[in-house]
Parts: sequence; structure tokens; C-alpha cells
Amino acid sequence: MSSGDVPPDYRRKWYVMAAVAMGTFLGTIDISIVNVALPTLVGAFDSELAIVQWVVLAYLLTVATLMLSVGRLADMFGKKQIYAGGMVIFTLGSLACGLSTSIYMLIAFRVFQAVGAAMVVALGPALITEAFPPTERGRALGISGATVSLGIVLGPALGGLLLHYLSWHWIFFVNLPVGIAGVLLVTRFVPQRRPPGDQRFDFAGAVTMFISLLSLLLALTFAQRSGFDAPPILALLASFFVFLGAFILIERRSTQPIVDFGMFGNALFSVNLITGFMSFVAIAGTLILMPFYLQGILGLESLQVGLLLAVHPIAMGLVAPLSGALSDRLGVRPIAVAGLLALLGGYIAVSTLDLHTTPLEYALRLLPVGLGMGIFQSPNNSAIMGAAPRAQLGVASSILALTRTLGQTVGIAVLSALWAGRAMVHFGGTIPGGATTAPPAVQIVALRETVSCIVVWIALGLALSSYALWRERVQVAQRLTVRQRSSPPTYKGKN
Repeated sequence: MSSGDVPPDYRRKWYVMAAVAMGTFLGTIDISIVNVALPTLVGAFDSELAIVQWVVLAYLLTVATLMLSVGRLADMFGKKQIYAGGMVIFTLGSLACGLSTSIYMLIAFRVFQAVGAAMVVALGPALITEAFPPTERGRALGISGATVSLGIVLGPALGGLLLHYLSWHWIFFVNLPVGIAGVLLVTRFVPQRRPPGDQRFDFAGAVTMFISLLSLLLALTFAQRSGFDAPPILALLASFFVFLGAFILIERRSTQPIVDFGMFGNALFSVNLITGFMSFVAIAGTLILMPFYLQGILGLESLQVGLLLAVHPIAMGLVAPLSGALSDRLGVRPIAVAGLLALLGGYIAVSTLDLHTTPLEYALRLLPVGLGMGIFQSPNNSAIMGAAPRAQLGVASSILALTRTLGQTVGIAVLSALWAGRAMVHFGGTIPGGATTAPPAVQIVALRETVSCIVVWIALGLALSSYALWRERVQVAQRLTVRQRSSPPTYKGKN
């Protein structure tokens, strides 16, 4: 019996939410918690940062390049099996990482761990979409989004505590109880849905997509040091475009593609993916630049910096479930537009940061950025998952996760390069020691110009989303008019 023949059963929806929240939390916290440990790992393994940084890079590259294939496999064989398998692999990988005796062993086990993370992160929204009725989808995805914020906030703090009181091994061992609980919840409460049989996996499409994404991610990663005009970066970008073109050609000719491009014919699906990508570019670029502003320009201590950086994710986590619930009542598009409007206002405020901004003034400027992102993300994700065909929820979920990852990667690479480039322009040439060593006045001008570009970027996203809202309302009015004209007139007879 196929999944389409089984009526939905919403009685276990909160248990499914708990299982997905655990997986999402682990996938989020495991990035930020390891970032904190990089200096410790350099000393523990007597290695160089250039090698140790691959503990993070190998994880991110593996997750990003596998997500689309995971989504397709889930639509072929069932989401429960793939998700539960991912939790098992992630938990075993965490144990192996904590037991590693060399930096190369740790990097290898991080790749293994990331395979499980890709299986978990790619399918979380799909499982929630199936577990909750459409009238509660926004709130449910908002709660899931709040767990992302929780992981962002707790990661650095928990990592610092574990490194101070225990050892680096425990930043991986801490995943074990959560992972085991997640496996038990998935096995016990996530319903088994069997997709239709006679499906084939598009290996040619998977390979070309993998090479394309890997080339792009490597280019964006190494361009932060060598610049986008370096020959190896240009070669990687060329590889990205060549294999992306090959992937599109293969998918259009395939009878069972990994990505059905027909999904993008749905304007609601496409517009929300684009605006979601744009918002993550802005957020990631902002978060990578703010520590340099707080420490290098304002001269704040690390504790103050950590607290101020938590303003955005806390605000986002608090408002995301509320905006999701509101979108269930009022529709996703108006709430998404309101979120982008708040996001735009927040970035306009951030563009006024100067050399004398107080911590309170900083927090008040970043607060609407977090609120706007929280208001926008829940209904936006709900719209994407609601517009996807039920038989392709796995792929839709993985596309959603991939746009988030690519947005963050592009934002960090492009906006940090823009900030460094503007700093060199105002400095009058190459800055010895890099942009972070430039005079504070130079850094703040470069920061303001970079944030001004973000303002324009978000304004474009707001215009696109507003146009989609207008078109949506026009189409609703047209359908209503057609129904009224096709309905036969009624006459009241005389008594």
C-alpha cells in the first residue's frame, strides 16, 4: 500500500516533533560547538589550523552535497527509515569522533558523522509536514525553527563549559544521550509510509550535482582567503557551472529525476525558496561580521560579545512559533512580507552603527533583525512545504535545507570579502595583517557600506514577496469572479 492510500494519523504529531527537534538541535549545535573547540584541537593534536579547520569544513561539505540525494532516497524508500538511519549514523559518528586519536582520524569520522546529519537535517521539515495537519503546519515548523536558534545560542556556551571542565572529547560525547533518545522516538512514534514501488535512483544526476555543489562550496570557502580572482577559485567556479548545466540536462531527460523541475513552476514554491535564500545570505553575512565590530571596533570583552551575539537567535526563537501559528490563520504570504519588512527595518538600523555605539544601542538595532527573521522564516518554510507534492516532500525538504546552507555559505564568503575589499579601498591599499587590523574608522565605514548592500538585497526580496502577495490576491479575486459568473442566478418566487 502506498503512502497516498494511508489516511493521515495526527495523534502522534508531538512525538514526531520531539524526534525531529532532537535531530535538528544536534545538527545545529554540532557546528557551533566544534567551532569553539578549534584552538583546543590545534594544541591537542599538535597540528596546524589549516588542517584542523577541516574538522568543520569536511562536515559542512558532506552535509550540503548529500542532502538532495537523501531527499530523493527518502521519497523512494520512506522517510522514517532514512531519518532513523541518519540518527544512528550521527550518534555512532559522535562516539567515534570522541575516541579519535589523530586529527586525520577525527576528520574522517566527522565525514561519517555528517552523512548521518545530512539524512536528519534534510528530512526534518518533511516529517513535520506529514505529522501535522495543514492548519497547524506553520506553528509546527516555527517550533522546529526555534530549536535551530536554541542550538545556535547554546553551542558556544556549552562548548566552552565542556572544554573548561572536561576535555574536547566531550563536545562529541554530549551528543550520545540525545541521539539515542531520538532514535527511540523515531522508531516508536514516526509512522511508516511506503512510497510507490518501481522507482529508480538517478545516479548520473546525483554525481553531477555532487561535483557541482562541491565545486561551489570549495570556491566560496577558499575565496575568503585567496580572493575570488585567484585561478584555483575561478577553476572551481567554472566547474560548478559546467556540472550544474550537465545536472539540469540530465534531470530534464530523466524519467525519474532527483529534482523534478516542474515543482518550480509553482510560484509560491519558487518565490519562497528565493526569498529564503536571500534572507540567509544576509543573516550569515551579518553574524560573521558582528564579532569583529564588537571586539575590534568597540573593544568589548568576550563575555559581552557572546551575550550580544545571542540577541538575534533568541529573538528569532521566541517569535518563530508565534508567527507560524499566525500564518496558519491569516495565510503565509502576508506574515512573510511583514517579516521581511521588519528585517529591512532592522538592517537599516544596523547600517547606523558607529564607533560610539553602546551595547544597549547595538542590541536594539539587532533586535528587529532577529524578530524579522523569526516572523519570516516559519510561514516561508510552511509555504514551501505546503506547495510541494506529497510524493516529493523528501526532495522539497532537502531543497529547503540546501537553500539555507548555500545561503549561509554565500553570505559568509561574499559579504566578508565585500567588507574586506571596502576596508582596503578606504585604507588606500593592501592592509598589513588583513582588514581586521585596519583603523577602526576604516572598518566602520566598510561595515556601513556592506550593511547598506544588505539593505538593498533585503529590499529586493521584500519587493519580490510583495509582488507575489499581490499576484496571489489577484488570482483569488479572479477565481471568485469566475465562480460567481458560472453559478446560475437564483430567483425568489412569490408566495
